[in-house]
Amino acid sequence: MDISKRFSLGGLLRYTFPTVIMLLFSSIYAMVDGIFVSKYVGSDALSSINIVYPLMSVSVGIGVMFGTGGSAIVAKTLGEGDSHRAKAYFTTITIATTVTGALFVGLCLLFIEPLSRFLGASDRLLPYCVDYGTIILLSSVFSVLQLLFQMFFVTAGKPHIGLGLTIASGVANMVLDYVFIVPFNMGVKGAALATSISYLVGSVIPVFYFIKNKSSLSFVKPEWNVSILIESIFNGSSEMVSNLAASITTFLFNISIMRLAGEDGVASITILLYSQFLFTSMFIGFSNGVAPIISYNYGSSNKKELKRLFKMSTAIVLVGSVVISLLSQLIAPVAISVFAQKGSSVYNMAISGYRLFALNFLIAGTNIFISSFFTALSNGKASAAVSFARTFLFQAGGILLLPLFLDITGIWLAVPIAEMCTIVFAVWLLNRFKYVYGYI
Repeated sequence: MDISKRFSLGGLLRYTFPTVIMLLFSSIYAMVDGIFVSKYVGSDALSSINIVYPLMSVSVGIGVMFGTGGSAIVAKTLGEGDSHRAKAYFTTITIATTVTGALFVGLCLLFIEPLSRFLGASDRLLPYCVDYGTIILLSSVFSVLQLLFQMFFVTAGKPHIGLGLTIASGVANMVLDYVFIVPFNMGVKGAALATSISYLVGSVIPVFYFIKNKSSLSFVKPEWNVSILIESIFNGSSEMVSNLAASITTFLFNISIMRLAGEDGVASITILLYSQFLFTSMFIGFSNGVAPIISYNYGSSNKKELKRLFKMSTAIVLVGSVVISLLSQLIAPVAISVFAQKGSSVYNMAISGYRLFALNFLIAGTNIFISSFFTALSNGKASAAVSFARTFLFQAGGILLLPLFLDITGIWLAVPIAEMCTIVFAVWLLNRFKYVYGYI
């Protein structure tokens, strides 16, 4: 589907649907790892995955940063009518992403054990952390490329290809999770190996596609324009901020709840963070899906269409927030029982915390969309400000301060309160820039 066309409400939903499903499937596949590990290895192994998650989150952030920041530039360049330069930028960004990802992975592998200790691993959890972290980091470059290509398939007007590869990658992950963990009895090593192999599906096949494909986006001779790489990093900085913040807040959650409730507490917060990943993935998917269309219309100076897109997108996010919030509360007992046996201390702790924690879904989608909207307008500063406030400032602050007054209830309320504080700031930014971009 051509991003230059005029989208109706139905057309916009159809265009963004593959991206929403793609992100939703990705979160489900991540949860499958957790389900197999919790059922067949144990809650300690599940906790260990969450302990090393910050390292994985930073590598994901590299792919998302270059993907969102770079795709906004490429889509804007396409909107300006310069398709060859857009292809050159795309090629350059892909190479830079690969090199950056490889450097980060190499550094982490050298210090995997002390890093695991620093991130909160107890003596009981450390062997699981090292086993899982080593294997998953070895494949992280492929994960970074998979994320990058998912976003550029949307920019190329081929979101269905990204969706198909995500489904294929996820099915491979689920099948191999079962094979490696159950019959082969490989424990967390099996979960990590299954995920690693699935990354190859989503990263290697697109390389061949973009070599052979000669339409809107393909690999050509790179244009080594340092300013474009800096702009991509700066423009996608909000997404990197979000992933860095996810690393830090996960770390803070782990050490705070370890102090209050031990290893079972870490297992319970892991389940809640899986739910957050699942439901917010739909907002992220929609925001990523609509971003190239916004960037294109911004690049072509079509303010009338930009205003219409903003109104439609806002309405979709607000309605979706209500639906997702209600759904999350309804399915909580069933969803949590998949990870922990009913009546167990992990289950009871997770179910009591979830009712408060899930309140964040009413607001999170709007904050995610506003941050992504500014990225699509190439305003990385405003986008990063929203992400920074949402995560580093309000979430991290809440995790550190609220338990001092509310004990473990403060852990559950940290994210909802952070989202409420962020929405005030985000709406203020929207009002500040409305005349600059003409979206209101």
